[in-house]
Amino acid sequence: MPTLLKLVAAAAMTCLTSLSFAQTAASFPNRNIKIVVPFAPGGSSDLLARLVAQRMTADWGQPVIVENKPGAGATLGADQVAKSPADGYTLLLAATHHTIAQNVFKNLPYDIGRDFAPVSVIALIPNMVVINAKIPANTIQEFVALAKAQPGKLNYGSAGSGTAHHLIGEMFNLQAQTNIIHIPYKGSAPAISDLVSGQVQLMFDTITAGLPQVNAGKTRALAVTTAKRSSALPDVPTLNETILPGFDVGTWFGLLAPAKTPSDIVNKLSAEVTKIVNIPEVKSQLLATGAEPVGNTSAEMSAQIKKELESFAALLKQIKLTVE
Repeated sequence: MPTLLKLVAAAAMTCLTSLSFAQTAASFPNRNIKIVVPFAPGGSSDLLARLVAQRMTADWGQPVIVENKPGAGATLGADQVAKSPADGYTLLLAATHHTIAQNVFKNLPYDIGRDFAPVSVIALIPNMVVINAKIPANTIQEFVALAKAQPGKLNYGSAGSGTAHHLIGEMFNLQAQTNIIHIPYKGSAPAISDLVSGQVQLMFDTITAGLPQVNAGKTRALAVTTAKRSSALPDVPTLNETILPGFDVGTWFGLLAPAKTPSDIVNKLSAEVTKIVNIPEVKSQLLATGAEPVGNTSAEMSAQIKKELESFAALLKQIKLTVE
């Protein structure tokens, strides 16, 4: 009999827990949501976060606030979210940078696979090889020749050590056999500013962040880092089709919640992201900036992160890249 009572009690507790989760999801959100962007304002992650925040605010009637917390290769903001309450009210605008960081930082204070609940990938954005407009090179071939003629004299800026911009730059150096020096910044926007002024000569930035300066003639796009050309820059060739066959790296951006966030809330957030990126107006806006809309499920994003962690681990071992 005591055993039967225990079983009944356990079943009742399970029902109450399920009911509690359902009620929580049904009432979510009932206060402000914060999206932490671990980069400086003005970059691709910031633009996407604000687009999603604006639409969520309109749909749910609760303010969705974007907070920029740059630094340490996008890991400061990630660590803040990892240690936040698991209730869906604090989210991370994560990116490819974070699957890279898991492998390059020796003392990372969190684990992306353990300490986060994937929500949804918002968009995939190709990176581009972009130079200061005064550099005497009109093609990627001309720029590589210039870099080889003066090894160690040219610099490339990135959104921070251990970010996708940094990794792509090291891959480029390795495969193109150049020696272009890495200069890390606290986000894409300040790096772009120095690219325009000529403090650095090159970036491997996302099309979304760098396109306005290209269109204004302040910088020059020489190539795209994904295997296929971008619809936003159809006349710009890929590294794959010009000097580096097989080169194919892009940058995804999506939302992560702290681990143990109730699955019903995660799924509600995921459905909202998918809804937002499929709004015709939003989809057109994303495509115009070079971003390919995604909007996948939590499970799909989780599988993507796991696959990337494995592939980047192998790649980073090959190029021997670590960050203290």
